[in-house]
Amino acid sequence: MKGMIMLQGTASSAGKSLLCAALCRIFKQDGYNVAPFKAQNMALNSYVTGQGLEMGRAQVMQAEAAGIEPHVHMNPVLLKPTSDRGAQVIVMGKARQNMPAMDYMQWKETLLPVIDKAFNSLARNHDIIVIEGAGSPAEINLREKDLVNMGLALRLRAPVLLAGDIDRGGVFASLYGTVALLQPEERDLLKGVIINKFRGDLEVLKPGLKQLEELIEKPVLGVVPFMKINLDDEDSVTDRFQNRSGDRGLKVRVLLLPRISNFTDFNPLELDDDVNLSYIRRPEELDDPDLLIIPGSKNTIEDLLQLRRAGWDDPLRDYVENEGLLMGICGGFQMLGRRVLDPGGVESACPEVKGFGFLDMETIVDKEKIIRQVEAAWRYSDDGFFSAMKSGLLLKGYEIHMGQTEYRSIKHPLYVKTTGRWEGAVNEKGNVFGTYLHGIFDNLSWTRQLLNALRRRRGLPEKKGFRYENYRDFKEKEYDILADTVRVNLDMEQVYSIVKGESG
Repeated sequence: MKGMIMLQGTASSAGKSLLCAALCRIFKQDGYNVAPFKAQNMALNSYVTGQGLEMGRAQVMQAEAAGIEPHVHMNPVLLKPTSDRGAQVIVMGKARQNMPAMDYMQWKETLLPVIDKAFNSLARNHDIIVIEGAGSPAEINLREKDLVNMGLALRLRAPVLLAGDIDRGGVFASLYGTVALLQPEERDLLKGVIINKFRGDLEVLKPGLKQLEELIEKPVLGVVPFMKINLDDEDSVTDRFQNRSGDRGLKVRVLLLPRISNFTDFNPLELDDDVNLSYIRRPEELDDPDLLIIPGSKNTIEDLLQLRRAGWDDPLRDYVENEGLLMGICGGFQMLGRRVLDPGGVESACPEVKGFGFLDMETIVDKEKIIRQVEAAWRYSDDGFFSAMKSGLLLKGYEIHMGQTEYRSIKHPLYVKTTGRWEGAVNEKGNVFGTYLHGIFDNLSWTRQLLNALRRRRGLPEKKGFRYENYRDFKEKEYDILADTVRVNLDMEQVYSIVKGESG
């Protein structure tokens, strides 16, 4: 069978990414060779493919659900916001340039051949393509030169399902309003709607479903319940950032940077029910955590300046001086040094900013973007907390960063086998650690040793291990739960009819 289906939403975070992942897994379970596709993605969560190219994390998740390796053909255009009005434009996995939004609006039409070529490559090699839209097709100011919603559906003649998020309220108005704003030829491609993230008694909802179908003249193909699925979020519109602070078990806190990137790094920590992971914004939320993490950033200098304006200098210094454990990843790692310099204005108009000074190093931002998968051996065995992890342990992850870090008198905890170099840094006292290695917590053996060292420090009993050999095994289980739930609550017979082009 050769076919396609497109999921659009009434708004960002309506659940498109997860629904697409569910369909990918369902089609895979049913014996089809399926691939995801999103023409243009705007997100700060990205991934490095085996070819050393960068793509959106949501399509990586969907590729995993489909049981295939991620490839940039699945996400040919990725926009990574650098400010409120601009973004870094990544085409077929490689950074082109930073662009103001209006400049990109004028230029993006030149990307149509790239998008078409990427889609056609997938279509030649797979039975079904599951296409994800972006934002909402009802953003009529963006209709002209649209690359990713109804403009794409019209070019491909792709049948469309529209999802609405009932958990946020106003789902009937948002679905009705979206359909009403579609052009007649766009409405012809719309084959049905989905109510997503439902909690409650379906019988109470049914009268509204009937009336909605009469109003929009399209069927409701399913009501999908709210699911607590521990999979990657596409962007910062996530309930993971809601404060979950408390005294239960280990307290891990992550600074919520304005331009936080790749916060999916911390998802594996949620596998332990005694780990209280919370994202904090203000110094007064610093509640003497067992581990404090500064995450990645798409604009290290601007986020560092924002932390300084928010008053983080003294609280961080006090925390570290009082034996607190501080970790930085990627941009957060760069902030731990003495200076971050951007003489060419690559990411910021500020040519130089003072770092927090916990590590004897400085970073120079340049135009060359480092993108690579990494295999590294943990080699830290000196004094201090971070010597608790077994030396020689193999870690896998990836690097995505602008800039080169120059080290001075420093201890390197990681030996990168793929490049033959030392990476990362630990301070003299042994309680501050930074690395460029995204995905470090996915290495569950290392993470288990880290968490047990934190438990010993708190006088808590250790745990033997995770229930899974590796993080991918856990995600495989989550994909099956996701697919099983959606299969039961979606009219899959009708969905298959739509995919095959049999539905009117």
